[in-house]
Amino acid sequence: MAGMTSTERPFLNRSLAEFGTTIFAEMSALAVRTGAINLGQGFPDTDGPEEIREAAVRALRDGRGNQYPPGPGVPELRAAIAAHQERRYGLTFDPDTEVLVTAGATEAIAASLLALLEPGDEVIALEPYYDSYAACIAMAGGRRVPVTLRPDGEAFRLDLDELRAAVTDRTRLLLVNTPHNPTGTVLTRAELAAIAELAVERDLLVVTDEVYEHLVFDDAVHVPLATFPGMRERTVTIGSAGKSFSFTGWKVGWITAPPALVTAVRSAKQFLTYVASGPFQYAVAEALALPESYFEAFRADMRAKRDLLAAGLAGAGFGVFRTSGTYFITTDIRPLGERDGFAFCRALPERAGVVAIPNAVFYDHREEGAPFVRFAFCKRTGVLEEAVRRLKSLAG
Repeated sequence: MAGMTSTERPFLNRSLAEFGTTIFAEMSALAVRTGAINLGQGFPDTDGPEEIREAAVRALRDGRGNQYPPGPGVPELRAAIAAHQERRYGLTFDPDTEVLVTAGATEAIAASLLALLEPGDEVIALEPYYDSYAACIAMAGGRRVPVTLRPDGEAFRLDLDELRAAVTDRTRLLLVNTPHNPTGTVLTRAELAAIAELAVERDLLVVTDEVYEHLVFDDAVHVPLATFPGMRERTVTIGSAGKSFSFTGWKVGWITAPPALVTAVRSAKQFLTYVASGPFQYAVAEALALPESYFEAFRADMRAKRDLLAAGLAGAGFGVFRTSGTYFITTDIRPLGERDGFAFCRALPERAGVVAIPNAVFYDHREEGAPFVRFAFCKRTGVLEEAVRRLKSLAG
């Protein structure tokens, strides 16, 4: 039988058997096949700042990073990450012992969970969650315990009582994502304070994915969990150059954490990629030192694109949830007479020439996410305008 040995055992590790091909690969292939506009996968369709791209070219030409960079990351980037955390949030980290550069945030998540979990440990994650979370917990032998963000008016909200009730004697770690993909929720200071109090009270480790830290809109404010009392010593904070500077292909991410946690994560990371993205690390060091005007313009551009797509989706008949951060909009397809996000997204390229992602892939409780669909707005304005024009056909 194809894919089986003579002992009938599948080739794929059983812990990964539930995952299969990611929905992003399926929908991106559908976009190519149908010529649809791909608002599914979250990557920009234009490059970031020209001076940062030139910094990478300069590093290549100068021979910086063309061979293996140091395991923890090049000193210039580690110093820039530490300076960024102190300048923006008042968090001080030693670049030599409390910063680790990774092959994007995805490796940072994988290395953190592989390092900090043992078989049987429970991990509480905010559902819906980025699909790699579940796979990495499974690879580490952990057990994921979802706490679901649910619609409350025009946004998704965390039930703090449900979070507290989910903690057991087997809970090892909280996996927190804010600004939150895919719902666009930014946890408030009060919500984060409650999470911090719970982590301290129950002596839990926390891994916090803050890759959209520079993409918060309106009156939302990003507050790192590590700034709360008792949290710095138990928190692994994850950042990403791809999301902050629109160079997702460079795969430069990082963690900041106390020395013992960094050492643990590095022990796992060294057997994943060992090192990556040498010349790009030097360029990202320069990017992190860009003036505040860059970040303000970046946010303003994304906010305008959010507003353009949100208005278009509402006009097409979707229920549209408010996005306070990230570059995604979650919609409700029930006003269109639909209930199954998978079927809707698989049909949408032929119906309207646009690709989206069914939120149900981000849930253990698939029925909770069934009527929700995610669109990415990190695209050129003209592309979004054309997508909006095409989506109008859904409204008849």
